[in-house]
This record gives sequence, C-alpha cells and structure tokens, in this order.
Amino acid sequence: MTNNQNDLNFHNWQLPNYLTSEIAQKKSKYCVCIFVINEGEKIQKQLQKMQDISQNIDIIIADGGSTDDSLNLDFLKNVHIRTLLTKQDRGKLSTQMRMAFAYALMEGYEGIITIDGNNKDDPSAIPMFVEALEQGYDHIQGSRFIPGGKAINTPWARYWAVRLIHAPLISLASGFKYTDTTNGFRGYSRQFLLDEKVAPFRDVFSAYELHYYLAIRSVKLGYKVKELPVTRAYPNQGPTPTKISPIKGNLIVLLTLFKACLHQFNLKK
Repeated sequence: MTNNQNDLNFHNWQLPNYLTSEIAQKKSKYCVCIFVINEGEKIQKQLQKMQDISQNIDIIIADGGSTDDSLNLDFLKNVHIRTLLTKQDRGKLSTQMRMAFAYALMEGYEGIITIDGNNKDDPSAIPMFVEALEQGYDHIQGSRFIPGGKAINTPWARYWAVRLIHAPLISLASGFKYTDTTNGFRGYSRQFLLDEKVAPFRDVFSAYELHYYLAIRSVKLGYKVKELPVTRAYPNQGPTPTKISPIKGNLIVLLTLFKACLHQFNLKK
C-alpha cells in the first residue's frame, strides 16, 4: 500500500464489477479518465491526438463494455495508455465514473481529469486542468461558453437546453455561476472525492447523476471551484455523437437534474 492509499476508507465503497488491464506503470501525479462505449474510430482518433499528452500524464480508459474492438490492447499500448478498465455490470456513465475514480484513488493519484471518449473535446486543455489542480482547485468545470472557450456546431436544441435550463438550475442549486454543466471535461481533487460528506461510491450513482451531484456538492461543502475554457466541436454533418436517446434519455436527464438540484443525492443523516 502506498502512502497515498492510507487515506482510503474503501471498505464501504459500492463499486461495479470490472476487469483491469494494466498496460504500463504509473508515471504521473495526475491521471486522465476517458469514458467510452462503442465509439469506434472516434476514440481511436482521440487517443492518437492525445499521444503527446499520454507520454507525460497517465491515461485510464473506463469502458462501459464496448464490443467494436476499438480498444484492443495492442492499439492502446501503441498510444501510451496506462490502464483499460472494462465494466462487467449494469449501469451507465456514473457507474463508469465510480469504477474509474476508485481505481485512480487506489493507485494514489492526487487528482483526476475526466473527458468523454467521442472525440468532441480538444484535449489540449488538459495541462490547464493539471495547473488548476496544482493550484488547489477541487472541482474544475470545462466550459465552451466563457472567454477562450469555443462551441463549434453545437446543435441548437442542446445549446439552449444547457444555457436556459441545465446550467441555470445547477447554478441556483449550488450558488456558483456555472455556464456549461453538461460538459464532461472536468477535474477533481483527491481530497474532494474522498470526503465522507461527498461519498461518490454509492449505487445511487448509475446513469448521469454523479456529474450533476459533484458540481453542486463541491460548492456547498466549500471546496475551491472554477471553470476553464475548453473547445467542444460537433461534426458538420451526420448524427449528433451522444449516448442519450432523444425522448427517454432526455427525460431521464431532466429528472436526474431536478433530483440533484433538490439535493436528493446527499447522504441522509
């Protein structure tokens, strides 16, 4: 057990079953966790773009159970990925997040940067997240909508949903003025994720709950929070890259948002 593992109280953590394929040794203080399921060429292009970054900071893939062979180990080794985690259980994004966070914390990382695996986000912003973690920030939200950020080809329905509903509600619930609360490009400190008042390792976090909950909880508990400018680009043509279905998926997102804003995911006293 490393010195950084002495602060863990993982015996009560509720985690999914998953497989761990370690490809390389740990080499950095921080790690990047990428969430993916059946992204095919998109995740491969993204990882190829990230090769300069992956030689200096550890990259962990949190796979929801891909069946498209886009994450074969030979390819991952060639693009300098440290670890592939493969979920073997039910659940969606928040389940993958719990899996990735648990692994990263048990490996002793001081902070975790998260990014989606559908090649929409410009990974060149990752060093800014590292710098913010070094400065003591605990929850760092990437935003397309602040100076320096870029929103390219954002579908109009998604743009207005974020700007008029999602971000204002989470801002109201937290007390911090967020602008881009559906963006998965984020950073989290070890201290924040291990706070027993946060307790992210619970089965209640299965779908999209954890993103919203952490954004609100970090502010309410007095952690250092900031937004950083990022670029998110949607394709010029073709379907919108998303795992959220138009009707049922968006309804679940709205219900989850309301629950988070009403603090229903807080630990019960």
